[in-house]
Amino acid sequence: MIEITVLASGSAGNAALVRTETTAFLVDAGLSTRELTARLALCGVEPPDLSGILITHEHGDHVKGLAQWTKKHATPVYCNRRTAMILREKVEDFGGWNLFESGAEFDLYGVVVQTFSVPHDAVDPVGFTVSRGGRSFGFVTDLGHATTLVIESLRGVDGLLLEANYDEELLQRDTKRPWATKQRIQSRHGHLSNAAAAETVSRILHDGLAHLLLGHLSRDCNSEELALAALRPVLAGHSALLACARQEETTPAVRLG
Repeated sequence: MIEITVLASGSAGNAALVRTETTAFLVDAGLSTRELTARLALCGVEPPDLSGILITHEHGDHVKGLAQWTKKHATPVYCNRRTAMILREKVEDFGGWNLFESGAEFDLYGVVVQTFSVPHDAVDPVGFTVSRGGRSFGFVTDLGHATTLVIESLRGVDGLLLEANYDEELLQRDTKRPWATKQRIQSRHGHLSNAAAAETVSRILHDGLAHLLLGHLSRDCNSEELALAALRPVLAGHSALLACARQEETTPAVRLG
């Protein structure tokens, strides 16, 4: 059994809880320590229950709570070396680093964690797949475009959290973001549009894909309705359950196996 609960997803903070019979750990810690603790409590999990925190990249919406968390708790942190070099400037006097090279695979208390590089404007961003008992779930939270490596890494997963950041028309009409920011968002190292998310799913879709969660939706330049509408045609004829992960509340748990 492997169970995934997205605690929060969006530009204001990202974190997900992975649980099995043998362990519980986080993927990213983009909420304050207080908020992380509160949302974990809703899942029946206390900070000492966590065996690790996996970090996708160093941007604040993925590591906001890490410095304070490591002052209060001894939870090991798993990230690649280049990401750790940046995080260590803020996470001081912490001895719980567990470093990997991007592309490496390791075991976390009975869960196989596979890492893979993704294109995004961070120093060395990664995605993860987590597997146990023949079931697997993928995490791709920030992605400029789906490379062959990304597609091959996600091929065969039973569940997936995939970014669907913006609707192209809403982004173009947005008056809050300068043109340079819009260009960054749309770049090959920026974020996935709804249409690009749909195209990505079409490339990895298989009969065993049971759950698809869309994440990191922009508050100003997207909506759940638009994101879901973009993905539904791709899933037509398939049994995968489609939902959006939210910023303001935890997403109902996805259970595999």
